Amino acid sequence: MKYIKFITFCMILFLFMIDVSASETVRGYINATCNIRTGPGTQYKNIGIAYLGDNYILVEDKTYQDTNNHYNCNSDWYQAYYNGIDVGYICGDHVDVVRSYSTDDIAPSNTCEQEMSDAGFPSSYWGGLCTLKENHPNWQFVAIQTNVDWSYAVERESICGKSYIQTSNEEFMDRSCDNTYGWDSEWKNASQKAVAYYMDPRNFLSERYIFQFEYLKYSNNLNEIYPSTIKLIISGAEFYKYHLALSVDLANVFNDAGKEVNANPVFLASRSLLELGSKTSLYNLYSGVYPGFEGYYNFYNYGVSDTCATTNGATYCGLKYAKDNNWYGVYNAIKGGASYISSSYIDKGQYNTYLQKFNVVPTNSNNQFIHQYQTNLKGPSSESASTYKSYSESNLLNESFVFYIPVYNNMNATISNSSGGATGETPDSNLSDLSINTIVTSSGYKYKSGYIKGIEVNTDIATVKGVLESVAGYNSVTVMDKDGNIITSGKSTTGMKVKINNKNGSEILQIVISGDTSGDGIINALDLLQVQKYILGTYTLSGVYKEAGDTSGDGIINALDLLQVQKDILGTYKIVQ
Repeated sequence: MKYIKFITFCMILFLFMIDVSASETVRGYINATCNIRTGPGTQYKNIGIAYLGDNYILVEDKTYQDTNNHYNCNSDWYQAYYNGIDVGYICGDHVDVVRSYSTDDIAPSNTCEQEMSDAGFPSSYWGGLCTLKENHPNWQFVAIQTNVDWSYAVERESICGKSYIQTSNEEFMDRSCDNTYGWDSEWKNASQKAVAYYMDPRNFLSERYIFQFEYLKYSNNLNEIYPSTIKLIISGAEFYKYHLALSVDLANVFNDAGKEVNANPVFLASRSLLELGSKTSLYNLYSGVYPGFEGYYNFYNYGVSDTCATTNGATYCGLKYAKDNNWYGVYNAIKGGASYISSSYIDKGQYNTYLQKFNVVPTNSNNQFIHQYQTNLKGPSSESASTYKSYSESNLLNESFVFYIPVYNNMNATISNSSGGATGETPDSNLSDLSINTIVTSSGYKYKSGYIKGIEVNTDIATVKGVLESVAGYNSVTVMDKDGNIITSGKSTTGMKVKINNKNGSEILQIVISGDTSGDGIINALDLLQVQKYILGTYTLSGVYKEAGDTSGDGIINALDLLQVQKDILGTYKIVQ
């Protein structure tokens, strides 16, 4: 099988599952934004735009002669599908071509294909991987056998509220969902076809987008080169310029923090850029001068959930999170966020940006399809493009990178859109007939009339929801804040509400984090003071907050509970949830 080198790969859409009856799929990758025309020449009508990074399936592996004597196009033209079924022509100057088998039952025909087959990759992966291997012999590709059916994985990742996309293509929107951001906003609920496109690793086997599969542990071999690479990523960002003016080079800080927590610092810097942006809109989070939070920084935008930001503003939410986690000083803030990413994601099997968005790792089956870092469907490919650019400009592309790439079962299945990410079944058909009590206890949590307990401090809402859903049934759990507003991100706190459905009805339980009497999700001096004042009779704790104050579980709040909260804060005792 002949491989033709290609440079860039796709980020946005259009056609996902065109039926190519031959044994090969021939794709064209757009390396510069250009027009799509009705015929092979610039004199033909412009019927669309092919953007840099787009991916089109070619009608056939041939070019059509330029009928305009190569005016504004030095090559002949390729015929490609666009908008799913329509056909247009794209100047060959802007198209890089790669062949790959369209099915997964082909026998290897050369050394590279045999190597990829032995590594566990089916034949539809070979075209992209062997092109990369030809250009980068030092690169290593590791197949992650998810043992999950492809259509099921797409269905689970397409649940309303789980993925959002910036698009104008109706095929990539699911309007049956309630859009958190409003349908007039730039963010739309992603449809199954959109999820399938960005979730399919075969669509991103190119230099520009392969780095979403990069192993994210710290590499000592790159210790000397990391800072200069990081600088290329963030040098144009205002948060970098701000600290450089104060004689603090954040490139070195990211490198040192990454080494300490064993996380790739280039990834950490890319994540920070993604969260803070390159402008000054989140100046308060990175400047350290906001009144009441002087000296505290939040370089990763943690704690700024949609619900909190809507109520209190991004500045308050982000800086309160930083203060609660003792992120005082630049290094502590960058290291603190890095430590959270490392311990909460990388060390739990989500060791690349793809897996942090699509948690399909079989080693983490209890959290499968949940515990995702972001709802931005294009997040992994966006971060990958940034990382690629920095590695390329630092001449690092020939280093020995390792990429972990998921493989699913039955990947030839056609993905069709259906409402709410469902399969066409009524919601009730997927719900469990277990009692609410059994659902909670089978999930590993504790049930007490009106309350759900046993949730560890700093547990993500998505984790709680997903663990319960794994027992309760498809799409049957809703998490709300204390006022009853539906929330999908952030950490669990005392007073939040969990609505669990089963075939017999539903029940709303309030979350109890033992020791968290203030309802901010952590155990600190404020909780200690509240418990102390309650015992003295100068402060009232009631309902769920009183339940949180009874850390010993004996039904009363007394000196024992006060002592347990104090020791938990000092680190000499851990309150049992």
